[in-house]
Amino acid sequence: MTLRALMRLFTLFQFALIANCVESDVVEAVKALFKEINKPLQPVAVTCWSVDASVNFVRSISNSQDYRISIFNDEEFEFSNVEPYQFNVFIVDIRCPNIQRIINQTDYLSGVNIKMVVIDSLIVTTEVNTMQEKMLDLFKDSAILPNSEVYFITRADNKTYNFAEVYRSAINQPLIVEMFLMNSLSDSHGLTRISRRRSLNGIELRASMVVTNNDSLSHLDDYRDKHIDTITKVCYILTNHLISYLNATVSYSIVSSWGYADANGEWSGMIGQLVRNEADLGATSLFFTADRVSVIQYIAMPSSTGSAFIFRAPKLSYTDNIFLLPFDDLVWICLGCLVLITAVCLLITVLAEVKIQSNGTRIDSDSGLLRARFSDVFLLVFGATCQQGSSVTPRSHSSRIITITAFVVLMFLYTSYAANIVALLQSPSSKIKSLKDLLDSRLKFGVDDTVFNHYYFSHAMEPVRKKIYEQKVRNKDGSENYMNLETGIENVRQGLFAFHTESGVGYKIIGETFYEDEKCGLREIKYLDVIDPWYAIQKNSSYLELFKTGLMRINEHGLQERENTRLYTRKPQCSGGGGHFVTASLVDTGPAMLVLVYGYVVAIMFLISEILVKRFYRNSKPRCEFLG
Repeated sequence: MTLRALMRLFTLFQFALIANCVESDVVEAVKALFKEINKPLQPVAVTCWSVDASVNFVRSISNSQDYRISIFNDEEFEFSNVEPYQFNVFIVDIRCPNIQRIINQTDYLSGVNIKMVVIDSLIVTTEVNTMQEKMLDLFKDSAILPNSEVYFITRADNKTYNFAEVYRSAINQPLIVEMFLMNSLSDSHGLTRISRRRSLNGIELRASMVVTNNDSLSHLDDYRDKHIDTITKVCYILTNHLISYLNATVSYSIVSSWGYADANGEWSGMIGQLVRNEADLGATSLFFTADRVSVIQYIAMPSSTGSAFIFRAPKLSYTDNIFLLPFDDLVWICLGCLVLITAVCLLITVLAEVKIQSNGTRIDSDSGLLRARFSDVFLLVFGATCQQGSSVTPRSHSSRIITITAFVVLMFLYTSYAANIVALLQSPSSKIKSLKDLLDSRLKFGVDDTVFNHYYFSHAMEPVRKKIYEQKVRNKDGSENYMNLETGIENVRQGLFAFHTESGVGYKIIGETFYEDEKCGLREIKYLDVIDPWYAIQKNSSYLELFKTGLMRINEHGLQERENTRLYTRKPQCSGGGGHFVTASLVDTGPAMLVLVYGYVVAIMFLISEILVKRFYRNSKPRCEFLG
């Protein structure tokens, strides 16, 4: 019998042996590995075993813990046929004939956090180098990147096992083997898997960065012109910290926009580069929106800044009638009742004194005495309310006591009213609290001339936001109120102007150009219906956990807060609220002027009525005499 025939016979015997049994040591090693992983797992065995061997393997594994195990035949297995599940762990037998075909499905493995255990169903070898050579040869063309967990097992002695993991830091980098002793897999020298693999050995990562002003490229890290491309400068510094943490290098590509989808679903800008695999990470944070979640992965929020309409709260008279505000409705009702009751009581006493002193005859010869007419009495009480006095006086002691009491009580009310009016003239309004209030106000609008503002304002669909764009931002002639930051903030300083910009950037200019008293009454209302900017990377990136861990460590060490504090300005504190006197304008005195105008109109109407009545009686009197 030839040597080739003997080898073929041995191979057939080996496959027959595999199909009918799995060494108990192998099962125990897998159970020990699962115990060391110490995570919820759902094993998926891809084997060439017989039904009996598979059942025995499932039973043995399930005895240690209640696992939900799936069994697939290696001849027909495809990773794409298995429902993606974060707890899946694939068990493959290195002695099965289709093992290489399964491992070579790198397109699937490259974008998924794959967990795999490679076993030798017949023996657990004590030759570490032998198993390692097999693993390196088996995975030589596979994209098992740092997010993957691919284990193999060797025997340490008769009772314990060694575990190893194999991965590569990048697709074009050599495979790396990590060896562990039993009971050390989950805590090797106090380090987690991500911490152990954080060194990318100097590989070059690709970062896409949004720059809207070319001059910013000269001042990315020198803290000059902090109000220009601020979010880019913050993220640039944090990205460099991240690259240093990962022991990698970075090459930046510059784009002019964050990226938006066109009618064909194609993405532009930074998002487009991430989608097309032209960049590994986006080095400028961007808004968290629903349409972007399906194409990119958000991992951290490097800055809590946001965009909003910033405006100085207008004077109270622009939103309310300040002449009605000093007293609430109940006080006004009580005041009206007081005037009416005082007038009635005074009228009764005047009628009584006239009857008593004149024995039933009316005496009106003294023009300085109060006559028993409701109109005269009401004018006296109304004059007391306005602290204007009266040209007539009551005759009796009782009516004079009523008059004096009314003057004293109404004097206190008048003093309180006048004091409140003075305070209200200097007070800002608190009525503008929402976008609807802002839309209905008299304020003019302006928007910072940036790429994302142009996009989100012109694509607003929510009714109030759409009206703001159509009625306040876009003019009737088709022009739009987009302007640079300095112009917009100066308009805010002049008053009655709302400017939409990034808050931290706007407050920097406000702090440099506003007087202290002008910083009081600053308000902001968010317009963009999006979550604050987040750091983004490729969808299903192989470096997801490394990037997330690195950015978390940067935040924990205070580097993120430091850069945000240096580049962003907080809202200025009001420290000079009483240092500037605000003069009363026509808007402040408008209600009073309207009362005067209405009074003139009513007086003229009565004058015309009296003239017409007089002419009517004059023309009708001779006719009556002639008829008589």
